Amino acid sequence: MENYRIRPKGDYIQQTDWNELFVLTKHWKSDLMFYKQDLDFLHGLLKKYFIWITKEENLDVVKEIGKGILNDKKTGDILLQRVEEHLTHIAQTIEDPFKYDTRLFRKEHQQLEDDIAAYYKTVRQNRKKVFAITSYIVDSESLQHLL
Repeated sequence: MENYRIRPKGDYIQQTDWNELFVLTKHWKSDLMFYKQDLDFLHGLLKKYFIWITKEENLDVVKEIGKGILNDKKTGDILLQRVEEHLTHIAQTIEDPFKYDTRLFRKEHQQLEDDIAAYYKTVRQNRKKVFAITSYIVDSESLQHLL
């Protein structure tokens, strides 16, 4: 799963109509809201296990992953704001197609999609790290009694 792009290959963005781009962008918003909740859960999971850690090397790893999760949350908020603005632009373009330079707008759409795809990849990698470290900590710190 190296390619997280949502759009079909080719010149889809240049050829599709505004309503389809609007629907696609609404899906991005929904996905970003899901990731926001997911990151809150992952951050809470790290905090839950953090208090039970006694080994210094485990503390360092958890701190580093926690920084990654917080960075993902900030990036997600920025992307969500960009998607909101993009939805507004699409709605305005549907109402008045001559208001914006559509070529430039579609380029912006493509860049936003590329940024979201990169974000998905980063969040998924960090999610794997959280689950790997919590599993490792439960075993290495003898925390099975917490489960």
